[in-house]
Amino acid sequence: MPIPESQLETWSHQGSITQSSNTYNTIKNVLEASTTPYADKNFKVFLQGSYGNDTNIYAESDVDIVIRLDDCFQSDLSTLTEEEKAAYKSAFSDATYTHVDFKRDVLSVLTEQYGAAAVKAGDKAIAIDASGSRRKADVIVAIQFRRYFKFRSSNDSEYVEGICFWNGKGERIANYPKQHSANLTAKHQNTSRWLKPLARVFKNMRSRMVDDVLIKAGVAPSYYIEGLLYNVPNEKLTSNYQECVVNTLNWYRQGASKPDLVCANEQYYLLRDGQHTCWNQANCDAFVEAAVKLWNEW
Repeated sequence: MPIPESQLETWSHQGSITQSSNTYNTIKNVLEASTTPYADKNFKVFLQGSYGNDTNIYAESDVDIVIRLDDCFQSDLSTLTEEEKAAYKSAFSDATYTHVDFKRDVLSVLTEQYGAAAVKAGDKAIAIDASGSRRKADVIVAIQFRRYFKFRSSNDSEYVEGICFWNGKGERIANYPKQHSANLTAKHQNTSRWLKPLARVFKNMRSRMVDDVLIKAGVAPSYYIEGLLYNVPNEKLTSNYQECVVNTLNWYRQGASKPDLVCANEQYYLLRDGQHTCWNQANCDAFVEAAVKLWNEW
């Protein structure tokens, strides 16, 4: 039998934001203190992830924070002509304070504040353990990233601005959290505010599917679930949660052009194998089929 509307309604509710808000503001104040080694640099601190996008559920605890240095940047020049690439290279010089310096300094600030036992530099982010009312937090230390579409001079150029950072293997990962958030909000408004509650429904379904061993943990990250729902045609998200869920699952299985689906930031395709910023299609398929099984066997 289908999952009752009452259960889906419960799953649609946003998780507590008080602790996450307090955690974010406390860490933000630490990162922005006037005594930090980078206090004289241009940088921004902001939320990303479920809390930043208002799609968090009760089961989610991590607060994802970005601190982005704007005094240096990396670029994607792949769409530029050779003439434009030459103009770019003549316009900029190498930075003297780099991502390596910035991450070292941010790590030192967080370690001094919270202690070496609570702060760990992971593969992509600096993790801060939960303590008391403070939730666990992941701090991504990034620099500005620019995907250029035109470059004639520093004053005559076109680019999309994002962030980039490096993992433990030294591989650069570029992403666009601001565009992801803005596009999700626009889609939410264009679907009579069904999108974000529906994202919470599917995240809670994922948690149940992991508990029931229908999928493995890590198969369906929240970022990709939001990306999948971003592609669902607006007219499929209507009237009640049961119809929204059924329409979404049927659309993916029967009507979606899977190679053409995009991430919510609209800068990457959603389904591509072996890429840091894309969902392996086998994992997406497994998530959808497990959701169908959960629905049918409720």
